Amino acid sequence: MVVPTYDEALNLAWIVERLRRAQPDFDVLVVDDDSPDGTGRIADELAAADPHVSVLHRTAKGGLGAAYLHGFAHALDAGYDVIGEMDADGSHQPEQLDRLYAALADADLVIGSRWVPGGSVVNWPRRRELLSRGGNLYVRLLLGVRVRDATAGFRLFRRTTLEKIDLATVRSTGYVFQTDLVARTLNAGLTVREVPIEFVERVRGDSKMSGAVATESLKRITEWGLRERSRRVRAALGSGRGRR
Repeated sequence: MVVPTYDEALNLAWIVERLRRAQPDFDVLVVDDDSPDGTGRIADELAAADPHVSVLHRTAKGGLGAAYLHGFAHALDAGYDVIGEMDADGSHQPEQLDRLYAALADADLVIGSRWVPGGSVVNWPRRRELLSRGGNLYVRLLLGVRVRDATAGFRLFRRTTLEKIDLATVRSTGYVFQTDLVARTLNAGLTVREVPIEFVERVRGDSKMSGAVATESLKRITEWGLRERSRRVRAALGSGRGRR
């Protein structure tokens, strides 16, 4: 499991302990973006005490997507066949990871979803829930994907999936990275499954989500959607001329 961190000193040891207890056969890769609060040092201590934990230290805060891309490249080089992602703040519960792993039997990407039947959120204000639901509806309408929670960050990928979606061309660095990878997976003709999870709002530390981050994500999604629709129109016009 790839776990990106920035200023998660209050949560990291707690979530890694839960993950290792819930899934003893899973290895954990912490990718720290030079956290000033000492998260990287805590990660090193965890790695020194447990051979199933390792750490990548990045030299600056480069964004969620950049951290995941670094972690994915490391995991692929190490030969892992299943590569996952989850937050370090406790919002993704390791005890529910078995649901994702079971669904991977007939999928290429499995998403722990808040917005499918059985999914839920805990301790979210109504405004944030509406923002997330509305954002995902916008993604479905604009990009034409059927995934209910394309922005979710609790996932398992098959190795072959990450190899097929051309990670080298991914330029998304923030939270829109999650939507980017869903769209790429579907466009590659691969299977995406969603399983319900209970998402719990963090109780320690500060959220990295902000209005500016959400606005930037919607802007990028709009650009993708308009570009894709333009491509489809050109293809349709070209096809029509070819039949004359």
